[in-house]
Amino acid sequence: MKIIVVGNGMVSYKFCEKLIAKGNTASFDITIFGEEIRPAYDRVHLSEFFSGKSADDLLMAPASWYAENNIILHTGDPIQQIDRSNKTVHSFKGITQSYDVLILATGSSAFVPPIPGVEKDGVFIYRTIEDLEMMTAYAKKATTGAVIGGGLLGLEAAKAMIDLGITDTHVIEFAPRLMPRQIDEAGSNILKAKLQTLGLKIHTSKNTAEITGNGCIDGMLFSDDTKIDVDMLVISAGIKPRDELAKLSGLEVGTRGGIVVNNKLQTTDPSIYAIGECALFEGMVYGLVAPGYEMADVVASNLTNGGKVFGAYDMSTKLKLIGVDVASFGDPFVAGDNVRSVVFEDTMKGIYKRINITGDGKQLLGGILIGDAEQYNMLLQTVKNKVVLPPNPEDVILGSRGGESDGGAGVLSLPDEAIVCSCESLTKGMICSAVTEAGCETIDAIKKCNKAGTGCGGCVPMVKDIMLHTMKAQGKYVRNVLCEHFNYSRQELFDLVKIHELKTYDEVLDHLGKGDGCELCKPPVASILASLWGEMILKKGNDTAQDSNDRFLANIQKGGTYSVVPRIPGGEITPDKLIVLGQVAKQYNLYTKITGGQRIDMFGAHLNDLPAIWEKLINAGFESGHAYGKSLRTVKSCVGSTWCRFGLHDSVSYAIRIEERYRGLRSPHKIKGGVSGCIRECAEAKSKDFGIIATEKGWNLYVCGNGGSKPQHALLLATDLDDETCIQYIDRFLMFYIKTADTLTRTATWLNKMEGGIDYLRNVVVNDSLGMSQQWEAEMQVLVDCYKCEWKEAIENPEIRKRFNHFVNAPEVKDPTVVFEEMRDQKKVRDWK
Repeated sequence: MKIIVVGNGMVSYKFCEKLIAKGNTASFDITIFGEEIRPAYDRVHLSEFFSGKSADDLLMAPASWYAENNIILHTGDPIQQIDRSNKTVHSFKGITQSYDVLILATGSSAFVPPIPGVEKDGVFIYRTIEDLEMMTAYAKKATTGAVIGGGLLGLEAAKAMIDLGITDTHVIEFAPRLMPRQIDEAGSNILKAKLQTLGLKIHTSKNTAEITGNGCIDGMLFSDDTKIDVDMLVISAGIKPRDELAKLSGLEVGTRGGIVVNNKLQTTDPSIYAIGECALFEGMVYGLVAPGYEMADVVASNLTNGGKVFGAYDMSTKLKLIGVDVASFGDPFVAGDNVRSVVFEDTMKGIYKRINITGDGKQLLGGILIGDAEQYNMLLQTVKNKVVLPPNPEDVILGSRGGESDGGAGVLSLPDEAIVCSCESLTKGMICSAVTEAGCETIDAIKKCNKAGTGCGGCVPMVKDIMLHTMKAQGKYVRNVLCEHFNYSRQELFDLVKIHELKTYDEVLDHLGKGDGCELCKPPVASILASLWGEMILKKGNDTAQDSNDRFLANIQKGGTYSVVPRIPGGEITPDKLIVLGQVAKQYNLYTKITGGQRIDMFGAHLNDLPAIWEKLINAGFESGHAYGKSLRTVKSCVGSTWCRFGLHDSVSYAIRIEERYRGLRSPHKIKGGVSGCIRECAEAKSKDFGIIATEKGWNLYVCGNGGSKPQHALLLATDLDDETCIQYIDRFLMFYIKTADTLTRTATWLNKMEGGIDYLRNVVVNDSLGMSQQWEAEMQVLVDCYKCEWKEAIENPEIRKRFNHFVNAPEVKDPTVVFEEMRDQKKVRDWK
């Protein structure tokens, strides 16, 4: 059978892959004609091109894959004519070839509105790698950007602008809200607010009337007579099916575009099929990769006598737009007399959740998630498989009272036929079989076995849960190893590093690991070393293993500048120190903010200025506040008995003592503490990883609370403690957490997963059921005794200080005679002083 595929995108590649998997390759003669100069690549993750991925990294498969599977691939040679009578195609380069079956996988092109000036230099579309390469080159001379389109592709393009360094970026949307096809008005408002905090300027209900400029774009004029200055524009206002070839050959197309197909994906010519974004099925063009892959599977099945048909496809989707989770599932807008909605909205944290349920509260119909989409996979499966909701339906988005919940519908409750990986049409049963029959016991192994999670990647958390549950059901011991380079969990590695007295990442890798390591294992190992030995984290041998923020002892902020956050134990500070902070902030033009943890953040510091800034602060008596590290951040306090008429104890002094004891303590995740002088709880101690509240007889100690997207109150561990006993218990609690928690696990999550919960933890910490108390207290004292301010060491060590220079020969002090003189319309970025 001679099969010709027109187009070489993701769906075209998937069709070939499916056909090869289903049939005997010797019975097919497959030829592909592609318009682009390279083989099929991953458009779903196209924006990662700006994060360092190369064009080759994005390839679905190298050119050699086609040859190995006896597929002839013609790149840069689109088909220009189809002769249906003679069943031949004619290409741009003059190739004429016959076919038995023709597959049209021509995809779509960007919709470009007919705006006057759209042809000017500096105006781009966001569609191909070549588009991205041209954007990258042009962005070097642009300072202000704009994107037309506030949908999925438009917000991806806005992220690309930010990645290119154009932080002054506008998003222009004709509709009254962002992502009008996926989310409602309330969700759009939350998303808009989140994106605005990242620096994007959002304009909705805006119609672009003209793109201005003499040859190159310099602005945009809108129909309401407002205008903005812009020197780079990306148009991402939607797609239109590539159906021009079908029209020329007399195939039926829709009035608004798209090649009409039946449920077998056949066009009006039975020997010609259409798949992907060029196909129009029952009046619908599907613009997501999952339905395109399903179409590819349907055609491959029919060509191998499988008889599969295509039906209306679920358009649920989850993605991260510029760091913000956005998801919609089922029918997000369903309404009617028998429909009820449950809505959770937190404008402070930028979280919006809406679920639509039947009037009797038993069935989930659809919903929207903004800011926190962790429950997406389970909610989608609940809709698809008509799983009965719990008695309190709101539990599926809020969690049940008194603990975490999966909404009463965990992965074990799903039927085997539940579709878990939409991109590859893989069911729960297929994933279980990969574990039980093929012996796949890692996510990578499952991906290689049946390609689960290799498409959009949204199903990977659920695939992992199914894999682990299946392994446990087989009676297997499930080990949560760090990565492919270490066949140990974090807990096991912690003990092994201690036993072997390994002090550097390279030593750990040589003795306990394999390969060269990766970004998954380097930070956890670096954290283990810091937790065990308390040495300077930038010491030679450990410096390159740190998280990116740790490498410069500061958090990188939007725009590439850094934060400076000195420690202010208990929130207590002298007037002289306040003056120094003001002087430093003024000298280096830093933005200042008082935090919820009673510290002063200073933002906008340039990398090469950090040592000089910290030198001034340390000379004034400050030390590193560890705002960048997975470590103790703050111990917040109220004013206590010193000033407050309700205070029972001196909460400030106690908070200072505790913060100075645990300052710099490295841990699996950041930790925070609080000390309240009475039950009125002004220090919000119950929202901290450890919180202390004064009583008439001493202190009550609470543990494992945290804020964030899933806030959880701390639980009472012990009551009426004296000062020393309270610190003893905190020592034990923190050491137990550091030794046993997984990487990046907050204390609340650690406790939620702990068998026996707070009762078991109390038995370990208070009753010393493991017999480890003395050892843990001694180990904590070692870390307390060896504490050194990291920034003090950094500025006093010439080798470490060098890393903050952009260039080897950069001067320590800027030459006062050097000035910036504007020429050729250059913009002054920064004053030299």
